[in-house]
Amino acid sequence: MPSSRTISANGIDIFLLEQGEGPLVVLCHGWPELSYSWRHQIAALAAAGFHVVAPDMRGFGQTSAPADIGAYSLFDTVGDMVALVAALGEKRAVIAGHDWGAPVAWHAAMFRPDIFTAVAGMSVPPPLRGRVRPLEALRESGITNFYWQYFQTPGVAEAEFERDVGLTMRTLLGRGFSDPSAAMFIKDGKGFLGDTSADRALPNWLSETDLAYFTEAYRQSGFRGGLNWYRNLDRNWELTAPWQDAQIRQPSLFIAGSKDAVITGLIGAKRVGDMERVLPNLKQKLIVEGAGHWIQQERADEVNAALIAFLKQNVG
Repeated sequence: MPSSRTISANGIDIFLLEQGEGPLVVLCHGWPELSYSWRHQIAALAAAGFHVVAPDMRGFGQTSAPADIGAYSLFDTVGDMVALVAALGEKRAVIAGHDWGAPVAWHAAMFRPDIFTAVAGMSVPPPLRGRVRPLEALRESGITNFYWQYFQTPGVAEAEFERDVGLTMRTLLGRGFSDPSAAMFIKDGKGFLGDTSADRALPNWLSETDLAYFTEAYRQSGFRGGLNWYRNLDRNWELTAPWQDAQIRQPSLFIAGSKDAVITGLIGAKRVGDMERVLPNLKQKLIVEGAGHWIQQERADEVNAALIAFLKQNVG
């Protein structure tokens, strides 16, 4: 069983789950998730001979949630992981991330190759910085109802999600982003959740106990911290200008589900196809047939096998 503790790093308190001894592996979760999302990986990687650390990311769970929206840029979130490695007494680590954690992992490897010697990303392909700010690109395309846009105004999505946290988490995790009813585009008056149902059957990878853990954590923390990551989309574009067209040369791994809307859409599919441009040392691109967005929870055995093989080949 993993142990838990809180470490002060980069000016905040970071809660983490931890298990095992050996080379350090840091696991970064996404939205709306927690370190608990890695429950199947922590024990498996520890048993394979690694020191595994899964933090609640900035603004999530039991980790500090700064009040300032500007404190949730990639510079801050990558900075947390750099400081966490140092606080654990290490100089190097492998970093892996899912969903929003994937951009953290990719940029950590890009910004600090001296620390992060190998990188794995799940669901979200590596960065390909566009010619304009992301929200500007949506407006230029005539899109006004994408969920990124809905998340921009502080308080709006928070109010929707916090009305009934249990129902919110059942809908978000139980439905995922592969279901056609998933609201990537917001219908007037419907909000992000769309039609919710308290008796929605959970998928086989998510138990009522798991759901209760996520629900209680979000009842305590609220949703503001995680949503603030989305409120830095344009700022991240501005901050990462010096790394335009930069490559990540460390050994890399990409894993996603074939039914994940993040990689099946027009932009996502192109980025999956082009990722070798950014990742010249890509060791494997694993698309798990039939899996959706919550890949490390849905298909833990396949994800664990790929991660362990990657680590054993690329951690010296």
